[in-house]
Amino acid sequence: MASLSEFHLLSVLAQEMNMRKAAERLFVSQPALSQRLQNIEKEWGSRLFVRSQKGLSLTPAGEIVIQFVNEVISGEEKVKESIQALNSEVYGTLKIAVASIVGQNWLPQVLKKFVKKYPQAKISLVTGWSSEILKSLYEDHVHIGIIRGTPDWKGVKIPLFKDSLYLVDTEIEETEQILETDRPFIQFKSDSNYYQEIQDWWLRKFKTPPKRTIVVDQIETCKQMTFNGIGYAILPAITLNGLEKNIFKIPLLDEDNLPIKRDTWLLGYESAFQLKQVQAFVELIKEHIEVEQVK
Repeated sequence: MASLSEFHLLSVLAQEMNMRKAAERLFVSQPALSQRLQNIEKEWGSRLFVRSQKGLSLTPAGEIVIQFVNEVISGEEKVKESIQALNSEVYGTLKIAVASIVGQNWLPQVLKKFVKKYPQAKISLVTGWSSEILKSLYEDHVHIGIIRGTPDWKGVKIPLFKDSLYLVDTEIEETEQILETDRPFIQFKSDSNYYQEIQDWWLRKFKTPPKRTIVVDQIETCKQMTFNGIGYAILPAITLNGLEKNIFKIPLLDEDNLPIKRDTWLLGYESAFQLKQVQAFVELIKEHIEVEQVK
């Protein structure tokens, strides 16, 4: 049976599908890597990779072995985390999946404090839509997730903060002016629940769709286009720092004339919250939110 070091070698090869790049990551020469791979394949009694000018490709046997290898490596990481959790110090890797808007506008302040306070801990961070964050949690790829909206989650669910939605523009001062303008409504691609929330407000308010619409893929693009006077947009307060110049911000109100707000939640399985790096991160987040509320 191959050793753990050989499992890591196979994992890197499967990720890179290129001998040169894999050799660079493993800090070995290509001939040495090729020789080690031949020895490993001899142990398994089958070719695992097919080599060509374009790179590597997995054989059917290779696909089975790599699936097993990834399961072993994942198990190894969990065992290390459990051992590190026995220590009083905060070690290990904190694996977080975060909604992009939170990762860009709110999380950096928290991570800065975490890195300074726990220099021995490592951070693995992925960002994406809230639906992608939930998928990462379900598949056990991360310890905790931070998402927007109202999550359908059966594990630990901690509310973090709410932020209001605003109609933002360089010209429009009141929402009623939207019916008079020919300037476009700039939208950014988002999860369906956020999109539906905006649609519900719009139809309740105007009973008719926007005259013109521009759809962009990123919220930051939407924000910059709005700030440069190209059109108007609906943006959450988390993207607005209060220092914007010559920008009108009109709060969106619901049918009871109350501000419409987006929730932000921290999610995870109970087992993840037994890890010291996760406990430390959650406590630091709570402290950060308390400080922000006092300001």
